[in-house]
Amino acid sequence: MGNYADLPARHRLVLMVARTVLTLRHPALVARFAMRLGYLPNPAAPSRYNELMLWRKIVDRNPLFVTLTDKLAAKAYIHAACPELPIPKTLWSGRHPEDLPAELLAGQVVVKTNHGCEMNIFVSGGRPERAEIMRKTKRWLKKRFGRRSGEWAYWPITPLVLVEEQLKLSGGLIATDIKVHVCSGDISHVWAEDKLAARSHLFDGDGRPLPGRDPDYPREDQSLPVSPALLDFVRQAIALAPRIAGDLDHARVDFLVTDKGLYSGEICIYSAAGYGTWTNPEIAERLERFWRLEDSAYIRRRHRGVSRLYAEALRARCGARNTKTNARLTDRA
Repeated sequence: MGNYADLPARHRLVLMVARTVLTLRHPALVARFAMRLGYLPNPAAPSRYNELMLWRKIVDRNPLFVTLTDKLAAKAYIHAACPELPIPKTLWSGRHPEDLPAELLAGQVVVKTNHGCEMNIFVSGGRPERAEIMRKTKRWLKKRFGRRSGEWAYWPITPLVLVEEQLKLSGGLIATDIKVHVCSGDISHVWAEDKLAARSHLFDGDGRPLPGRDPDYPREDQSLPVSPALLDFVRQAIALAPRIAGDLDHARVDFLVTDKGLYSGEICIYSAAGYGTWTNPEIAERLERFWRLEDSAYIRRRHRGVSRLYAEALRARCGARNTKTNARLTDRA
């Protein structure tokens, strides 16, 4: 979208000015993007996958993102969208870790907070001890997650501690997680992961295996074996994920894999904080083709003043880009 030659002069001017303004308003995010990914982004008129994620962080303040990012609120949202999908039971939640019932820590549970990622304590047989759990959770509650990467949807969440049942996942046999990238109801690709075996595999929207590796397990010897059981779970996830993602322009819908079936995981708005890469460039290309920015909450809502000029210019750019993409696909066919 960086080339504006096919747009009217007024739209070209607005997008060029917007790029300058957004870059100057968010210099740390733009600089971090360039250092992590090796090129200077266009935060005003994104075309590449990582630029689209940056645009979402800077521009698209969809209030639904806060609900979906809150691990407790997301459970209620997922249940309403897909009531037949099991969800790990919340056994307790509260603002004060010291109120956590001691008897809950005697079993197999997960203690986590609702306002960030990688804030999980897996408890089994009374370990770790309560004092350590209290120390960690109190530190997490004081943390404003996502500040460095600009993941603003975490910031309005009221931090809470929750205790959740610990599922027995099928790691080492099938997989532990299945992650489905959904764009406006269409599936870009699926990522099946076995965290216990440190393996994964990519699939297209029809459940067919794709070549290439993901950022967590990049080596070819880390490829997850494709079994009939795994394919069955992938297809189930493909059927369920669009119902959960709804009409969002992009969301990653995660599922947990057990021997008994799929459980709800979470909805990820900022997958890999927006810095994800794959060894197969087709994965990013698929996301860029499926992610229709015109379906974002920002472009769909009404604007006034300067924001209206920008939204109109970006909408026009999306239309021009779609025309080119369709022509390219027709030529390939």
